[in-house]
Amino acid sequence: MKNDQIGGWAFIIGLVIAILAGLINIAWAPIILVILGLIVGFINIGDKEVTAFLVASIALLVAGSAGLDKIPAVGGFLEGILINLVAFVAPAAVIVAIKSVYNIAKK
Repeated sequence: MKNDQIGGWAFIIGLVIAILAGLINIAWAPIILVILGLIVGFINIGDKEVTAFLVASIALLVAGSAGLDKIPAVGGFLEGILINLVAFVAPAAVIVAIKSVYNIAKK
């Protein structure tokens, strides 16, 4: 399996787990999401996608802290999904940011 395929599957699996863990309590989900996020950060995000990925990551982080649990009926689910998406994307964002700083510093 090529790196592109591994990274692609890691992203899809992470997204599915984040959504499912937001809907039902899955105790092992956070650690799996962090591991998958690290894989995505190392493999999936190339130099051309760095800015867009980091901006999208910031948007998810902000949305995750928006207090969506106040929305009747669905707010708790939305907040749970976003919290798990943040657990998935944040490690990838850290890796991408470190790689970006390293690339800038080595020039």
